[in-house]
Amino acid sequence: MKKSFLFPIILLAMQSCAQKNDYNLIIGTYTNTGKSEGIYTYSFDANNGDSKQLSVAKGVENPSYVTLSPDNKFVYAVNETGKTSSVSAFEFHAAKGELKFLNKQATNGDDPCYVIADEKNVISANYSGGNASVFGIEGNGSVGALKQVVQHYGKSVNKDRQNEPHVHMVFFTPDHKYLIINDLGTDKVYLYNYNPNGSNDVLTPHDSVAVTPGAGPRHITFSKDGKYAYLIHEMDGGITVFSYSNGSLEKIQETKITADGFKGENGAADIHISPDGKFLYATNRGSENNITFFAIEKGGLLSKRGQISTLGKGPRNFAIDPSGKYLLVAHQYTNDVVVFERDTQTGELKDTGKRIEVGAPVCLLFAPKK
Repeated sequence: MKKSFLFPIILLAMQSCAQKNDYNLIIGTYTNTGKSEGIYTYSFDANNGDSKQLSVAKGVENPSYVTLSPDNKFVYAVNETGKTSSVSAFEFHAAKGELKFLNKQATNGDDPCYVIADEKNVISANYSGGNASVFGIEGNGSVGALKQVVQHYGKSVNKDRQNEPHVHMVFFTPDHKYLIINDLGTDKVYLYNYNPNGSNDVLTPHDSVAVTPGAGPRHITFSKDGKYAYLIHEMDGGITVFSYSNGSLEKIQETKITADGFKGENGAADIHISPDGKFLYATNRGSENNITFFAIEKGGLLSKRGQISTLGKGPRNFAIDPSGKYLLVAHQYTNDVVVFERDTQTGELKDTGKRIEVGAPVCLLFAPKK
């Protein structure tokens, strides 16, 4: 009697555990390659690394970067289409893994390449426009009217790529009091005061930090405790480590994702920290197509631990699943996502042999099923 009574309880517990490691994986792509139809949603099982396509949001042009609303009910995507660029809103049915188009608004800045959202605003980083656009959010989750455009000015030392500003990322500080804007074209990281309820003054200048001339700041991420920031440079393959406090970034370390003596082409792309806060990973495209990982030591400093091939070409973006067990790399040019298993003790990556075949993937976003 005890066995028959306990069996269903154990079974339910196992099912509950399995469900907790089952996520939606939303993939932004370039549709102008002719190999993608829009935004793809997959089911990803972090118990075994398996995935299954659930839906495709078609009719959306070059949704190269996507983000999720804090309540998991809406997805926002940039439409990277030059002079006609925009930001699109979708209602997200998490249980089904489906997106329903709501509306879009022009960015007033060419080629948006990053987008974030909170409860009040959607903000895009417009690469070719050298600016950032701030939109309100309507009650139904749609993108509201354009509130503000923050325009950058200036240039840096690389005459081919830095003759004007190129805003590459917008990112909230952990305290949510400031917005960081990385500008590849001017070699600066800007911090703005963030007033979420503002009408035309959501962002006001606060501070800026210059990096090595010709470095090309691209993406930034913060330590789990919010005390340190890690900035990857696209053009020189470097990482700058900052201490962070109350809207101030102070440099404490400079390191490289490349091997000693590397003379090839850099194209550093993405940077993320494992959910447990112990390891940092960074991808490099160019002639390398690899991922480097570091241990995060005392005081936020980085110690390089290894580097492996991403097993594809153009590792534009990668994501670590919320459980921390798998790291997925999106390859823009080989049209696939490679699934690596991550050793949580050493940080090392191992190819699972599992692939997600999708055209020109450039952004990976994990989302809850509920």
